[in-house]
Amino acid sequence: MSSPSLTPSSLESAWILPSRGRVGMFCLIAAESAMFTIFLVAYIFYIGKSQSGPTPKEVLEVPIFATICLLSSSLTIHFAVAALRNAKSSLFAIWWFLTMALGIIFLVETGREWHHLIFESGLTISTNLFGTTYYSLVGLHAFHVTVGLIGLTIGMILALLGKVKQEHHERADVFSLYWHFVDVVWIAVFTVVYVIGR
Repeated sequence: MSSPSLTPSSLESAWILPSRGRVGMFCLIAAESAMFTIFLVAYIFYIGKSQSGPTPKEVLEVPIFATICLLSSSLTIHFAVAALRNAKSSLFAIWWFLTMALGIIFLVETGREWHHLIFESGLTISTNLFGTTYYSLVGLHAFHVTVGLIGLTIGMILALLGKVKQEHHERADVFSLYWHFVDVVWIAVFTVVYVIGR
């Protein structure tokens, strides 16, 4: 019995393996999600269990501006990848730079918040359970933002050197998945620390 022949329509619907970069990024995101889940659960578990002050309600201010900047950066990196896909390298560089700028503003605002908490409110990582879980969770997120900014900086340098072309849009898209992940995690951290935790 002869095997059925492949028609053009069946070839079009044939499953295509995803790129190794995309699979690798999804694996990284899955592992990092598990780690963030542990830190979020620990933070929730220890809410209100500190034996001494200060408490979240006394010292935390909701970082609305920083949050708007970080979440907006998901849009700018999306526009950057779309521009590169359409062979608009100059527009890509502009959107990519805006993503970097928004990420830097977020980190600067986080640094300002920590300066206030440490030097004005007296909250350090060893002050109480709140301080320990707060700096661990928010610090872990800030570390991931820093890693993302290093990647964005490398991409920006390559773009300025004219090394980023339309054929690289898949790589930029894979990296954007990491940046979107960082933004989504911030939504969870923001909700737990600044909404539920206060």
